[in-house]
Amino acid sequence: MVDVADVEAMVRAVPADRKPELRLWLRMLSCANLISADVRQRLRSSYGLTLPQFDLMAQLYREPEGLRLSDLSRRMMVSNGNLTGIVERLAEERLLTREAMPTDRRAFVVCLTETGRAEFAKVANAHEKWIKNLFAEMDEHTLASLTRDLGLLKASVQQGVEP
Repeated sequence: MVDVADVEAMVRAVPADRKPELRLWLRMLSCANLISADVRQRLRSSYGLTLPQFDLMAQLYREPEGLRLSDLSRRMMVSNGNLTGIVERLAEERLLTREAMPTDRRAFVVCLTETGRAEFAKVANAHEKWIKNLFAEMDEHTLASLTRDLGLLKASVQQGVEP
């Protein structure tokens, strides 16, 4: 993760009347790093979870029947290898199960246990409060405007991403 102070220094170094795309990118990176660092620290200290574990549990929470490891990998935009350790750790804690598919013994379906679903619901509730607190100084109009504008930015970025 890039140091937030370094990113802010880079933002200040770009003249305000030049390179607005670069200034925006650096400002978004700075905000994302600040939020991510805070959430990571809170997840770890309050629940003993990492952000990738939380993200994986969030994907499974939306899919009560579970997901194949390859589908989880695609959704989370990480390799199967990156997920294996996370899945094993959460399985050791009995928060999820991993079962071979009857039709393909090489493929696994990962599913939250009842304990995992209850734990995720509790953590997700706290997570929502943390995010709300971090955004507390912003009024509803600003939040709505930023959400709309970032949606436009996302569409622009998706158009510009190389296949």
